[in-house]
Amino acid sequence: MRLEINDLRVAYGKIEAVKGISLVVNQGEIVSLIGANGAGKTTLLKTISGLLNPTSGTITYDGEDILKYKAHQRVSLGISQAPEGRGIFPGMSVLENLELGKYHLKMKKSEIAEDLATVYELFPRLKERSTQAGGTLSGGEQQMLAIGRALMSKPKVLLLDEPSMGLAPQMIANIFRIITQINKIGVTILLVEQNAQQALQRSDRAYVLEVGNITKEAKGKDLLNDPHVKSAYLGTGAGELD
Repeated sequence: MRLEINDLRVAYGKIEAVKGISLVVNQGEIVSLIGANGAGKTTLLKTISGLLNPTSGTITYDGEDILKYKAHQRVSLGISQAPEGRGIFPGMSVLENLELGKYHLKMKKSEIAEDLATVYELFPRLKERSTQAGGTLSGGEQQMLAIGRALMSKPKVLLLDEPSMGLAPQMIANIFRIITQINKIGVTILLVEQNAQQALQRSDRAYVLEVGNITKEAKGKDLLNDPHVKSAYLGTGAGELD
């Protein structure tokens, strides 16, 4: 399975947010996109997941053009997203939020129970709070819930948009450990993240996105030593690998 983007352009009215991006995510990889606010990172993920339409370019998954599919159909193909800001339903229980991850998928109860068990194994806190309203969870727990809900759709490719945003350092380290675990169980990950230190240390490869353009591509650990990347994205407080 290979996700490939070629010369993709996305605009909001007359303003072009993504300017001819090309990138590849190979099966089994963790690939990171780093860049400043407004670089086009979230726009790119929304376009991959079907929430935005490009003005030109292609997105193929396993050799097939996916632009012809709607967002929920792309979930059925194996592409799921945990969005920036988490997007949970605060009045619904943790379990109900998780079950929404299966909403468009026709699955047996036994399969749903199996996937729920996998999510609870990755996130024991969610099992403890399964009957609790999503809106009463801490920020870190809500992030776990957003990722868990995406995993309930049994993705082959998981799109993660700023999973560490607004979290305490200890919780950030925990979230990144879990991201690595998710990858080890066979899920390919495309990660948008401003905590470049954590993202690059855990990535097979990474792209630097600046004002809608990809300016650098390299192995994640190589970008950690790139002078421009160090100066622009690896300031104090980035946090060491835990």
